[in-house]
Amino acid sequence: MSKKVNIVGAGLVGSLLSIYLAKRGYKVNIFERRADMRKITMSAGKSINLALSDRGWRGLEGVGIADEIRKIAIPMYGRHIHNRDGSTAFQPYGKNNQAIYSVSRAEINMRLMDLAEQQQNVKIYFDERCTDVNKQTNTSTFENNNTKKITTDQSDLVFGADGAFAASRLNMQLSSDRFEYKQHYISAGYKELIIPPGPGGEFLLEKNALHIWPRGSFMMIALPNMDGNFTCTLFLPFEGEKSFANLKTKEQLKTFFEAEFPDAVPLMPTLLDDFMNNPTSSLVTVKCFPWVFDDKVALIGDAAHAIVPFFGQGMNCGFEDCVVLNELIDKHKENWPEILRAYEISRKPDSDAIADLAIANFVEMRDKTGDPKFLLQKKIEARFNEKHPDKWIPLYSMVTYSPQIRYSTALNEGIRQQAIMDKIMAMPDIETKWDSEEVEKEILKNI
Repeated sequence: MSKKVNIVGAGLVGSLLSIYLAKRGYKVNIFERRADMRKITMSAGKSINLALSDRGWRGLEGVGIADEIRKIAIPMYGRHIHNRDGSTAFQPYGKNNQAIYSVSRAEINMRLMDLAEQQQNVKIYFDERCTDVNKQTNTSTFENNNTKKITTDQSDLVFGADGAFAASRLNMQLSSDRFEYKQHYISAGYKELIIPPGPGGEFLLEKNALHIWPRGSFMMIALPNMDGNFTCTLFLPFEGEKSFANLKTKEQLKTFFEAEFPDAVPLMPTLLDDFMNNPTSSLVTVKCFPWVFDDKVALIGDAAHAIVPFFGQGMNCGFEDCVVLNELIDKHKENWPEILRAYEISRKPDSDAIADLAIANFVEMRDKTGDPKFLLQKKIEARFNEKHPDKWIPLYSMVTYSPQIRYSTALNEGIRQQAIMDKIMAMPDIETKWDSEEVEKEILKNI
């Protein structure tokens, strides 16, 4: 049995993976390029709050740490839509109070690092930048950011868990033949803003909801934090009429926000300074293959499959990688060549599927959540699901609340369902008879 594992990256997936392996008796060293975030003041403006849902909880429960994470998570039971005219609407995510959970990326990462270090056989080394992974000898090389000292460390297995711009993946790309790699940037970027708490730390918006200001080609969202503030993220094209390129002065910014998000402006006293000071970041999808090299080096999480955040599944997908890997260790009795081959064959179609679903959900969130026709379709689907739960699970529920359904299955089923709903929405007078027996029979006929 392989006993020593090196993990490149102490982010969310690297930290969770280390706990899974440590509980099986592996000695795990994690090498993290950044400084220890628990010991420094975090710079503002770079972290989108994360939405933890059932696939992610399953990953945390697998090593018995879900209760610890629940202490820093806020349930969000639906989307709270803010229209331009100041009107609002609430769209529940599921049924029976199903929720997704808002967590701060930094908070959950720090908690996971704490829990990893509580395992006797896990050690995290910070400020260590990966410069080489030799897949023949399984030797990893790191340069310390402060001392410039070079360290080499040999292990039985190496996992690259160092994110969307992974040094571990680049190493494999440069040293492997027929490595397929594709990255795609969407035309929008994002900027983090804040709605601070009111007097006494009160939440100034509904606490248990994900707030969305859908505006067609762009949108703003807000997720609650434990201390009463909301992390807001503005998703806006880089170029064009309404874009980051056209918001260069505080005057332009003020005019834009007062026109587009009038109800949010009074809640954002530091808006102008936050906007000018916080970075504008890009959003990338990364697809690559293979993920496994010489049966000893493997990519996991964003290093293997970075996705845009619009289905709230990036972290959940990475945690699910750990669940699948853990199940395969049991299935293949510690036979790592078999485990790793089965892991990449199993996970590649699912990561490709959720990447495509995440792009599609951007369009849904910014364009459709305020569209009466779209909302009617969702109402029809929810009603039909209520009557025939064995015949129809809405796509959002398949992805978010059904970890037993693979992402790739959900994608294919979602395409099939949409074709049926296109026919239903084209029925004459659908607005008045949406809840009728006629519509129900028509759906049943098409299933």
